[in-house]
Amino acid sequence: MRLKTGRKLLMYIFFGCCVFVALFPIVWVILSSFKSNAEILSNGISLPSSFDFKGYRDALTISPILKYFFNSVLIAGASTALNVFFLAMAAYVFARCEFRGKNLIYFILSLAMVIPMTALLHPVYNVIQTLGLYDTKMGLIIVYMALNLPMSLLIMRGTFLSVPQALEEAAYVDGASFVRTFFQIMLPCAKGGLTSSAVLAFLGSWNEFTFALMLTSGQAARTLPLSLSYFTAQFSFNYTAMFAAVTIAVIPSILVFAIFQEQVVSSLTAGSVKG
Repeated sequence: MRLKTGRKLLMYIFFGCCVFVALFPIVWVILSSFKSNAEILSNGISLPSSFDFKGYRDALTISPILKYFFNSVLIAGASTALNVFFLAMAAYVFARCEFRGKNLIYFILSLAMVIPMTALLHPVYNVIQTLGLYDTKMGLIIVYMALNLPMSLLIMRGTFLSVPQALEEAAYVDGASFVRTFFQIMLPCAKGGLTSSAVLAFLGSWNEFTFALMLTSGQAARTLPLSLSYFTAQFSFNYTAMFAAVTIAVIPSILVFAIFQEQVVSSLTAGSVKG
């Protein structure tokens, strides 16, 4: 009995340490965004003496953070919608249809998950330049949609495999076509996988920095992570504004994941079992 209680206590301590390590940097950054530079430099882990929004006002003044914010919303939202729409159809075909080379094609598409991003920089840059999409929102939308392809395909294929085939057979018996069955029967049944894929694709697009930096040169198409570079050069002394900008950049992604966390976890678990 004592051994069992001791194991539970150690388990709780371990999980508590994991939660502390995960949350402490986020809480520290948010609290530091309300401090003055003097408070940050004198005692970095102390609570702010007063909650002052001067850092947020400075952040909006120093960098075009609002413009980059709306660029990120548009680019991440559009790439996520296109990714889920096209990959849902592809995943359904891989889950239900039999054709020559099916496993080979699926293996090649899934293999993209293990390709390092640095290996994609040069070919992606050449393709975007050739298409005339350099420094455009559409160029980033296409790239982000492709970058999230392997994970979305993996999740949604597993989700469709977990849906009983009897539902499709009943729809076909009632005279439904392949397209109607997909949109009216399968998509509602796979909403958990669709939500999970959408959340992960959105987070990947929202936080992406390398391709946004490489494929843009002006402010018209640059995204929110790039606004943080304004605080690492001539404005590096303004720690309050820098922490405020970081808070603005990370809070939306945290909220999105927190809201849809249950769907993400459940669909990933279902995909790992059924896939």
